[in-house]
Amino acid sequence: MSPSSIFSANTSTESSKNQNPNSKMEQAFKRTQILTNHLLQSAPSSQTLSSNACLSYSPPELSENYAFDIKDMRKLIDRHNLEERDWLFGLMKQSKLFNPKVRGGKVFVSPDYNQSMEQQREMTLKRIEYLLEKGAFKGWLTEKGEDIEMRKFAGFEVCSIYDHSLFTKLGVHFFLWGGAIQFFGTKHHHDKWLRDTENYSIKGCFAMTELGHGSNVRGLETVTTYDSNTGEFVINTPCESAQKYWIGGAANHATHTVVFSQLHINGTNQGVHAFIVQIRDADGNICPNIRIVDCGHKIGLNGVDNGRIWFDNVRVPRENLLNSVADVSPDGKYLSSIENPDQRFAAFMAPLTVGRVNIAISSVYQSKVALATSIRYALTRRAFSLKQNEPEVLLLDYPSHQRRLFPLVAKTYAMSFAANYLKMLYVKRTPQSNKTIHIVSSSFKATFTWNNMQILQECREACGGQGLKTENRVGQLKGEYDVQSTFEGDNLILMQQVSKALFAEYMAAQKRNKVFKGLGLEHMNKPCPVIPLQLTSTTLRCSQFQMDALCLRERDLLNRFVADVSKCKAKGESNEQAFMMCYELAQDLGKAFSDRAIFQTFVDAETTLPAGSLKDVLGTLRSLYALICIEDVSFLQYGYLSVDNGANVRREITKLCTELRPHALALVSSFGIPDAFLGPIAFNWIEANAWSSV
Repeated sequence: MSPSSIFSANTSTESSKNQNPNSKMEQAFKRTQILTNHLLQSAPSSQTLSSNACLSYSPPELSENYAFDIKDMRKLIDRHNLEERDWLFGLMKQSKLFNPKVRGGKVFVSPDYNQSMEQQREMTLKRIEYLLEKGAFKGWLTEKGEDIEMRKFAGFEVCSIYDHSLFTKLGVHFFLWGGAIQFFGTKHHHDKWLRDTENYSIKGCFAMTELGHGSNVRGLETVTTYDSNTGEFVINTPCESAQKYWIGGAANHATHTVVFSQLHINGTNQGVHAFIVQIRDADGNICPNIRIVDCGHKIGLNGVDNGRIWFDNVRVPRENLLNSVADVSPDGKYLSSIENPDQRFAAFMAPLTVGRVNIAISSVYQSKVALATSIRYALTRRAFSLKQNEPEVLLLDYPSHQRRLFPLVAKTYAMSFAANYLKMLYVKRTPQSNKTIHIVSSSFKATFTWNNMQILQECREACGGQGLKTENRVGQLKGEYDVQSTFEGDNLILMQQVSKALFAEYMAAQKRNKVFKGLGLEHMNKPCPVIPLQLTSTTLRCSQFQMDALCLRERDLLNRFVADVSKCKAKGESNEQAFMMCYELAQDLGKAFSDRAIFQTFVDAETTLPAGSLKDVLGTLRSLYALICIEDVSFLQYGYLSVDNGANVRREITKLCTELRPHALALVSSFGIPDAFLGPIAFNWIEANAWSSV
């Protein structure tokens, strides 16, 4: 008997007080008959009640068709190391460390978030040790070349699908600690530290962020001086705001850290430098003159032991300075081939873009988990009948549900292609491409993580009450991945950096009277695109129109931004003050750059395909992605679209969603995520909620 039936049966007693005994007996008889029919599953005799047999689960594979080869689509969006990914998925599925549970006749693996913070941390460490034993990290730091870089990316992507804590703890150790030694260090650092880091006999962390300074790395307050009498650096935390904060791995497990500190030589501050410091001995005891305190429980990511660190005259050998950019001689002289402090700082920070690259990429995979779960659920969950005595309608057959989810699928495909582009940009990096990598990674990291949070929220709501259950993953992922909006740079600040870089490109081209080259800004050299007065369906689906519209917005906003900043400077404002006063345009410009750059990667991927069903479906997705970008309020705000054309765009989006409906299962199956890594509601959600499963 449903709760609503019980409620109505109970509340009816109040109104029955004024009824005669015969009427009361009749109602009691009716209720008894209802219960009897329900228990015996027999048809009710009264015409006031309709038969409502329990719903039965039918796998969507029985009714949904695949119009294209999902293996080919997966190759296109995952692009590399597919066998390695599947091997790593298999390692996780076969170990009890990954918390396998049976729901609805299937095995699912996901962390037990009901465990205490301490238990989650220990489980994260055990999972890393298990993967290490199986050879999952072999060569990650000791081998070189594009192949190992791409293998490392694939491994991190799989780990991020399972658990953000596992991904983050590995990322801090390999990409941040290990990456700092690789890029900031020189040969003797590599020989001494990299193999032990890869073998996890040394557990590293990355002490950059402070209580008082996060995004503003130049403002760090930790101070290091050099003692030429002993040949040692002396590291100090001079005040409370200088304590190292949110340092992943510091609270429990890390044995060493890279400390970012202002380097003072003979009374002169030479800026931020990096030093290797041991913080625990072989027995796990905190080293002398170091204080470490736990950061405490968080809204997510509790499998990572974030800590706070203070240094009190901590001495380290001179060779512990990571000296690829600058060095200090034994007698205390500061040495660097880069004289300009700004350029030196830029060279010093350039390798850290890998953190943003990795975060951007991983966020795409959380979107895939949420969409695969919510769309599979919507292909089997029914709600309401359109006509009496007809079956209830599948959630995904409602146009509103399609409009809710399919644009997010298009965004996720677009981000997949952009992520692949970003990975290759990073792997093939040169000193000349560092600026481009910084700008693109900043833009994509902000856009991808914002998109991910929007996707997780919509998918949570689209799953209704089932989205609240931790085991179904979608709701839990919101708390786990929320931090990515501020990891490796606050998103708003990153977008402002993008706009500043575009401003610099504009001014340089104008000053030298040269064409734009790089960052995809070559469209600025061509005549300004014009949007037709009347947008037809054919025009709206044309990739050239879509690119023109996105380029028009970027071009106009860049011109506006340059003009407004220049006006502020003409009034005597400093560069920084002028940029601050134009922050709204800066945000719009950053978004315009990102949307256009992502769209270009989508077009590039589509052009690699021969004619056929795969290309046709991808073209529909590409049009949907472009139009949801064009639907953005900025196109009306700045006058690129008329109100009527804006309405045409919205109508076309609805049509595209309807056209994608037959491909829904194929599109999310192409993500290549094994069933075990999705939420149980993606499959037999009725059996998954049976009493026997609790």
